[in-house]
Amino acid sequence: MNSCRKQVKCDCEELLDRFKQTDSVRFETFSQVWKEMKFEQIFYGTVGSAKRAFSRLVLDTAYVYVLPPFSFQIRVGGLYLLYSLFQCQTALPRVGIRLALKDWADIQTFEKDALGAQHLDVVYILHQLMFQKAFYFTAMPTLLTFKKGKEEKKSQLYKKFVARASGPQELINSELLEELSNIHQLYGKLKTNVYSEAQQADLGINLIKTDLTPRLRGSVMTFHTWQKRKQQDENEEEDAKEGTSSQAECPSRRADFLSSIKSKAYGEAAEASKSRRHRQVNVDIGDEPDPAHPKGPSRLKPSLKARTNENIDVSGDLWEEVADTTRINRLTALDCVPEGKKLSRKKTT
Repeated sequence: MNSCRKQVKCDCEELLDRFKQTDSVRFETFSQVWKEMKFEQIFYGTVGSAKRAFSRLVLDTAYVYVLPPFSFQIRVGGLYLLYSLFQCQTALPRVGIRLALKDWADIQTFEKDALGAQHLDVVYILHQLMFQKAFYFTAMPTLLTFKKGKEEKKSQLYKKFVARASGPQELINSELLEELSNIHQLYGKLKTNVYSEAQQADLGINLIKTDLTPRLRGSVMTFHTWQKRKQQDENEEEDAKEGTSSQAECPSRRADFLSSIKSKAYGEAAEASKSRRHRQVNVDIGDEPDPAHPKGPSRLKPSLKARTNENIDVSGDLWEEVADTTRINRLTALDCVPEGKKLSRKKTT
């Protein structure tokens, strides 16, 4: 079953990515995406004891997207996905959802955030899972195994699902700024009681910063603007890379095809085998065609004996020495004997 984990994860991420593009947290919208993908068919094909093992694998894979560090919309989609998979599984009795005790605090915080934002669909689905006793409280979120493999590489969709760091925006709210302003004013009054205005002027000291609250709010807004602009730039760079790669794909293929043709046309002739080297073909590219020889891409190379007869001229005085040959050096003797003269062959003893 572990071999199917990667495929199940890709299918879950595809479903959540489509749900993310809707910019909605309603269960009705999720149901439409679920029906379009026919996601309930993920349990088809499992029989016998494999039903429970595969159901456990699918639920463990979907459970991850309900927890941080994913964005609120992805966590909502993960909860809907977990509820739908629990209802559609074919194993009987149903396989429970493993919920680690360390993650229970995150689930409670998630419920409070949904209730505060009036997302009642999320609260209702969560209460339905609790009412049906779907959660199976455990010490660890997954089963521990001996010599467990390394963690799989995170996909690009996984990185998009993760929520941006919003700690400063969450901490600096209107209530906190108002309380900080009141405390700052009280602190300023206490300091002015210690030193009179005349003493402060003589010493040249500044006890408090009057613009502390506006500066703090301005810094947070500047960080939020920079973070938003950086996210937009990253999305534009990814889109540009995808466009340039698709446009450069066809010209690169054409260039490779032309280079292969040129290399075949202007390349050197392949080396012949040892048994056929005397018939090796010469390729002359820059030479002009010889009218004495037939026109064609190549011609047979003359033998060593023929080239020797053409290039060496033996005078008549040397024919006596040439004629006096042995059986061994007869192999290299010249055949260009003048007419009327015949070489006598000595018999060797």
